[in-house]
Amino acid sequence: MTEPATPLTTTPLTPLPMTPSAPPPTILATSGGHRAGGSRAGGGRTMVEFNALVHHAVELSGAHGRRPRVMYIGTAIGDAEHFTARMTEAARVAGFDLTPLHLFPMPNLDDVEGTVLDQDVIWVMGGSVVNLLAVWRVHGLDGILRKAWHSGVVLSGVSAGSICWFQGGTTDSFGPELRAVNNTLGFLPYGNGVHYDTDPGRRPLIHDLVANGTLPTTHCTDDGVGLVYRGTELVEAVTEIPGKGAYIVTRDGDTATEERLEPRQLP
Repeated sequence: MTEPATPLTTTPLTPLPMTPSAPPPTILATSGGHRAGGSRAGGGRTMVEFNALVHHAVELSGAHGRRPRVMYIGTAIGDAEHFTARMTEAARVAGFDLTPLHLFPMPNLDDVEGTVLDQDVIWVMGGSVVNLLAVWRVHGLDGILRKAWHSGVVLSGVSAGSICWFQGGTTDSFGPELRAVNNTLGFLPYGNGVHYDTDPGRRPLIHDLVANGTLPTTHCTDDGVGLVYRGTELVEAVTEIPGKGAYIVTRDGDTATEERLEPRQLP
């Protein structure tokens, strides 16, 4: 069983410098990225706007001198058309060219791979991570996304759109009671815990799963926090909400220990 962990405060990770050339394989895994619309910047007419984490994903891509190309993937919420419309409006306000990828009832693009590889950023919406994985694998999107990652397209997303890049995490995909999922895409060799401060069941379950070996060392985010990976190395924690944290949970014998990382506040 796990023991209560006292978070340790550490020095923030140092980000790698950006260059004008294509970025190395980059993932921004988050528990945030959206905010309610109605701001002055959005003209007060949008339901949802992109928050700082989405803008940071674009910054990490190195896109400059043109409108950034962002693909929105809403598989985890069944390609809900109303939310695709909200993301399209959010992209217009942000100055991005948004391409939705729908897989229900069939792919909406003739050349899925070519379109994915032409993006600067892939943003994956939250929802059911197990349904997302099943549909992606049937359509071969898992392999396409791995190719995009290696070609310099920034992979990003929130909640299920964060867990999917790791070895596994916790999910309510099967019902209200949180359960483990450990057959995710595995691009990153860690577990992932999302909504760490707002869903009270997540933290103790992550500790149990790491302590019993179901999950490897697991990287977790409070709401509003993102983790930046270059290749498979965690290089920085960032936040769009002051006071939030990121955490690394590791196995120590038959218990789990937790270390807190202080994220850098995004503008």
